[in-house]
Amino acid sequence: MTELSPADWELARTLAYRAGQEAAGGTEEVPLADADGRTLTEPLRALTDLPAFPTSSIDGWAVRGTGPWRRVGRVLAGGTPPPLTEDGTCVEIATGAMVPEGAAALIRVEESATGTDGLVSGEPRATPEWRLPGEEAHRGEELLPAGTAVDPAVIGVAATCGYETLTVRRTPRAALLVFGDELLTEGPPGAGRVRDSLGPQVPGWLRRYGATVESVTGPVKDTLVAHVDALRTALETADLVCTTGGTMHGPVDHLHPALAELGAEYLVNTVAVRPGFPMLLARVPGAAGRPRFVAGLPGNPQSAVIALVTLVAPLLAGLCGRSLPPLPEVEVTVGVPGRGGFTHLALAALDPAGRIATPVGHVGSAMLRGLANSHGFVVVRPGSVAVPGDVVPFLPLPLLPGERP
Repeated sequence: MTELSPADWELARTLAYRAGQEAAGGTEEVPLADADGRTLTEPLRALTDLPAFPTSSIDGWAVRGTGPWRRVGRVLAGGTPPPLTEDGTCVEIATGAMVPEGAAALIRVEESATGTDGLVSGEPRATPEWRLPGEEAHRGEELLPAGTAVDPAVIGVAATCGYETLTVRRTPRAALLVFGDELLTEGPPGAGRVRDSLGPQVPGWLRRYGATVESVTGPVKDTLVAHVDALRTALETADLVCTTGGTMHGPVDHLHPALAELGAEYLVNTVAVRPGFPMLLARVPGAAGRPRFVAGLPGNPQSAVIALVTLVAPLLAGLCGRSLPPLPEVEVTVGVPGRGGFTHLALAALDPAGRIATPVGHVGSAMLRGLANSHGFVVVRPGSVAVPGDVVPFLPLPLLPGERP
């Protein structure tokens, strides 16, 4: 593998996204109940007019001709009423019921009266109180394009149309390898060893970005043989393997030699971003010519999360068949320093409207307290600083699949 110079942060995101697009997997048909968090691979079209028939929006009377009207029946939701064929007649009708052919108007029950002779009187409102066929959509109309992220609202639309299944992009499979002999998997840190915080948290981020997590392995021993074996095993089933630590060239950093032994190709090798600089994304030959990926996350926890939002999120968006949306913009309340020729990602919390960002404290690359109090990162571009009142890009942390911002 040929080592690359640190990539510009925005370019690194684009390269990761394109790699995911090129390697996106096939499609599958799943029941509506299993579609939440997936991505449509074909447009969602109306299977019939919506509504499919004229539908009452009130409880009351469907009348024909002028009143008073003689009641000749009742129409409930789910039934198919006979037509009203005679002037001066009406049927009692429930909300959601099919309006009978021949009805000229609907009258609300609370705006009607029934005389001692059994005749119904009342005055229909000027605006008809039923929904017409095709009012919401016409048969064959595209309701949502391919590439739409499926959430509960999308599932509701599909159910309304009459779908039982949806054709969606196959979910990328991910695995996590935790490197580092110094890591503890239980109990408090001490005696030169630290508690692993990435093994418990990274799977949650991966799921929020649309992947299923096949396995979490570690700590993997700090030897080249152990690294190669762990990577080779994980790559047998996973489309993406994330690793933690070992992205530099220290005495026990074996990730780069292990990737070389596996015949990997760097897509990104270090990114000009602070924190998080020593991250990487590599492509590894896979079965049937379909590539697999290794994302090397730095060992420091906040840096690892920045690597996730920089490289893993765009890669998974591409693999899932989704777009890479532009970053929203926010106003900063206090100054945020630049990092020279590097992009600076500064943890910040948003106001309830999501328009004003306030940087948080405890933001060292090894700290997680600031991350837990943040909604994402203020983006300060290379060669610049942000002063109070500046409007800058904001990189949000991910929501659960199906959640709306």
